[in-house]
Amino acid sequence: MRVLILGGTNFIGPQAVRALSADGHEVAVFHRGRTQAELPDGVTHLLGDRAKLAEHADAFRDFAPEVVLDMMACTEADGQRLTSVFRGLAQRVVAVSSADVYRAYDRLRGADPGPPDPTPLTEDSPLRDRLYPYREMAKGPDELYYQYEKILMERALRAEPELPGTVIRLPMVYGPGDYQHRLAEYLRRMDAGRPAIVLAASLAGWHGLRGYVEDIGRAIALCVTEPAAADRVYHVADADSLTEADWVRRIGRAAGWPGEVVILPDERLPEALRPGMDCAQDWSIDSGRIRAELGYTEPTPPDEAMARSVAWERANPAPVPADAGERDAAEDQVLASL
Repeated sequence: MRVLILGGTNFIGPQAVRALSADGHEVAVFHRGRTQAELPDGVTHLLGDRAKLAEHADAFRDFAPEVVLDMMACTEADGQRLTSVFRGLAQRVVAVSSADVYRAYDRLRGADPGPPDPTPLTEDSPLRDRLYPYREMAKGPDELYYQYEKILMERALRAEPELPGTVIRLPMVYGPGDYQHRLAEYLRRMDAGRPAIVLAASLAGWHGLRGYVEDIGRAIALCVTEPAAADRVYHVADADSLTEADWVRRIGRAAGWPGEVVILPDERLPEALRPGMDCAQDWSIDSGRIRAELGYTEPTPPDEAMARSVAWERANPAPVPADAGERDAAEDQVLASL
């Protein structure tokens, strides 16, 4: 199969490229050339701007992709460009989306005052009532945060009857290459030799949706190559949705940390140690559909996934947050009072 990938050079994308190449597919990657990634030999590189897809239609036509995988589609305009350029050129399109499309996301972050939505979320759970979740973070209308809206991107993608579309909604992805450093703050405290990590009770029992990057890449490749994925929406996430306390313990085991997780009522903790979200809204998703329909299973054992993630994080440490000292001091005070 000939697969054209838009993006594919940053964090998750290379894992999908490697999975497709390992399975013998012919892969071309369209990117700006700004991010260097170790991609397999034989991968074709096409350079260009995602915002100017139509200008590269001849190069796309020469490659003649059967399926187009868009790793970068974030806005309504992105979805519209994707379908307009590849209608009649490709058989299917696949786009990577996010679980931030759900109403539960706004309730978790306090942007929607309604009661918690039931979890685990399914692909049919209610979407957000409010569009543009990150617009308040944008300095102006030209920034991505201003136009970012995966809900509208998905609608545009699935509105073209002549070009079947597949949507993949991802969780919080961790592992080697994670530019968000999702393990960093817990690992920093463990590697500093702290004897305990204090968690508010509301956060300790909260379930997060997570996925290991190599497994996510394999799942994306499956959605690209399986015809049954046409016109479907899929969740991809770890089979076990850990509580935050168990997530910290898993990191600790991989890090060789001898400390313990201490759980205390929220009201006993200073503001610096309280969660900055409404933990009454759980944040787990059901990934049963992709498992039942496409036969997906994680290729990486959970402990191995975490060991690789910890090793990468140690080799590529994140900057220490400005408020790290305040949080450490607050934690020391709490522990001294027990």
